[in-house]
Amino acid sequence: MDASTAASDFALRAAHERFTTSPGMPSGVRDLVAESWRRSARCGVPADGSVLPSLTTPARDLRAYRHAHPLAVALPMLREVLGAGATDDGHVFAVGDADGTLLWVEGDTAAIARAERMHFAEGAGWSERQAGTNAPGTALALGRAVQIVTGEHYSAAVHGWSCAAAPVRDPRTGRVLGVVDLSGGPTIATPPALAAVRAAALAAQAEIARAPASQAGDAVRLRALGRDSVLLECDGRTHRLSPRHSEIVLALALAGHGVTGDRLAVDLSEREVPASTLRAELTRLRALLGPRLLGSRPYALLRPVRTDYDEVTDLLAEGRVGEALARYAGPMLPRSDAPVVVEHRRCLEQQVRGAVLGSGDHRLLRRWVDADWAADDAQAWATLADTLPGGSPQRAAAAARARALRLPTTVVPQAGRHAAGLQRCRS
Repeated sequence: MDASTAASDFALRAAHERFTTSPGMPSGVRDLVAESWRRSARCGVPADGSVLPSLTTPARDLRAYRHAHPLAVALPMLREVLGAGATDDGHVFAVGDADGTLLWVEGDTAAIARAERMHFAEGAGWSERQAGTNAPGTALALGRAVQIVTGEHYSAAVHGWSCAAAPVRDPRTGRVLGVVDLSGGPTIATPPALAAVRAAALAAQAEIARAPASQAGDAVRLRALGRDSVLLECDGRTHRLSPRHSEIVLALALAGHGVTGDRLAVDLSEREVPASTLRAELTRLRALLGPRLLGSRPYALLRPVRTDYDEVTDLLAEGRVGEALARYAGPMLPRSDAPVVVEHRRCLEQQVRGAVLGSGDHRLLRRWVDADWAADDAQAWATLADTLPGGSPQRAAAAARARALRLPTTVVPQAGRHAAGLQRCRS
């Protein structure tokens, strides 16, 4: 290390110490670094390096995840462009996903051993919120190539390193797929290193564009009506999702576009959902579905999605009430209390119910009241009685059922509860 480099390194470490001992507006560092330090502090990352990034993905799951990741097709090219040079120069070459999880870490054997001591290893999370200011994490946070040198890292455990990284985007959608990184000694803190990762990211995007597209035209099908968990059909496979994963996938499908983590948390619960809890659920879901289906930044389903909810609403819009009722298998995820599910569940039930009651067709009305979820619908029973011929025993029975359901709740408690629910739906 020459004298000027040593002086610069000393100045950066002094600035870091000032910020960590007297938090405020960082001085003596680039604006990019100062803003990243403030983000890192808000996330609670220890600046003293006492807590290292965690290994977020087990090795068994990581193998399957890497195989399915879009950057896998560009890995041979990236190894040729960056990996060989990293090995020769005593550096580390890494590829991470859009959440900052390192998928591949390769290069000089001694450098890899040093990197592993600070958990810069395959399966570890190096986003800013997990590791503080660092080139892969900050490149993902900003959506552009960055270079972070020695004391600019927020965690003191990384002060002996310099790194340069650039995000890789899907050439078709522009969505960030991951990040490429070079980490090592002083020669990484130079313009050629930053230019190298920029060029590698662009080359990776070109490689992805040339690769055969996956079955992107094949829609994913979701079935959620009358079920406590979603059935997701994709590429000839059917996944029965857990209740929480069902709510997440359904929330993304109903949104029809990408949503932020904060928005998704509000959609899923009226209580505050810790960001770490939501990220963990999405990590597990992505491991199940694969990165080609579940994207992040923002969170979204990356394939066309068709739900049984959509099918029913489309049929109702076309006035095909009988077919809509036949497709309506029941309330959507009836046990879920996720606000977005409750809202759409009530809305669809109201639409179907209104169409059936307004049809004047006694056969549709009979099918409605015969269903478990509408058996206590007093107005539907009364409407059925009105549509049946006078003097019909069925008409008399329907009218009697309607009168019984309208008795006080102390006599027919279930009817009262259902009527209250219907009233809330109408209000």
